[in-house]
Amino acid sequence: MEVLTFPAVQLLDVTGPVQVFASANDLVANAGGAPPYRLKLVTQGDQGVVSSAGVTLAAGPLSRRSEALDTLLVAGGRGVEVAAANPALVDWLQQRATQARRVASVCTGAFLLAAAGLLDGRRAVTHWKDCARLAQRFPAARVERDPIFVCDGPVWTSAGVTAGIDLALALVEEDLGRSMALAVARYMVVFLKRPGGQAQFSAALALQAADDKFGALHDWINRHLSDELSLTVLADRAGMSERSFSRHYAEATGQTPARAIERLRVEAARRLLSESRTPVKRIAQRCGFGSEETMRRSFLRLLAVTPQDYRSRFTF
Repeated sequence: MEVLTFPAVQLLDVTGPVQVFASANDLVANAGGAPPYRLKLVTQGDQGVVSSAGVTLAAGPLSRRSEALDTLLVAGGRGVEVAAANPALVDWLQQRATQARRVASVCTGAFLLAAAGLLDGRRAVTHWKDCARLAQRFPAARVERDPIFVCDGPVWTSAGVTAGIDLALALVEEDLGRSMALAVARYMVVFLKRPGGQAQFSAALALQAADDKFGALHDWINRHLSDELSLTVLADRAGMSERSFSRHYAEATGQTPARAIERLRVEAARRLLSESRTPVKRIAQRCGFGSEETMRRSFLRLLAVTPQDYRSRFTF
């Protein structure tokens, strides 16, 4: 297994997945077996690589493109834009991927995969704040906003930073079975399969990109979630016609007003479920769902869990 790194790589994009595979090696070795993963960090040049955190990683030079390879993992981070604009590195990635059984990216590493044409026609995900940018720059990729990770054939992509751990656990499960993946997750004290998607953490944050234009409106919405928030009400509040508001809002946020309202209501309900003992019925009313059933459907659609399950998993 090779992990592609570059200057200003995100440290956890590298160390999180690597630790998953290293823990699997340890568990298999402790049971008397041969470690299943041989891990190698690679980078352009031969001086190692300095991460965005200032920690130097002992990465070796890029391997020969013709060598057989099981898994190629591409990290993300602040330096990914420079890396994706490097023709020699992109060419190496294109060629190296043809020798790998599977290719995966962590967080914004998806931009490198896309630059190499590896996401053309495939479903993919990246950090929630970069999904729209990935879709705009690489329209041949089918970018999804919500999943923690996506597998489309031999190509895997994951959401932001810690989602690389989720992806690595899924790869271990594919290779070694659920029992081993669960053992690694238990050892690392993480979910084997995290409930919900990255949408559960990013509803309000994802709208911050539109704060210059709709920041005041979002503040008002969050104070009036229990009110009727129809398109007419929102457009009037924004001082626009309904048609103009719908178009400008979608351009600024990447989603319809109705979907944004639903996400904000789910996020508010999520906070109340995890931070209070307020009954579910009362939370549904306070957050503007009107009924428990409506809130349950929204939770299932956006988080893939019911409100009751969310409370049981996230209340400490």
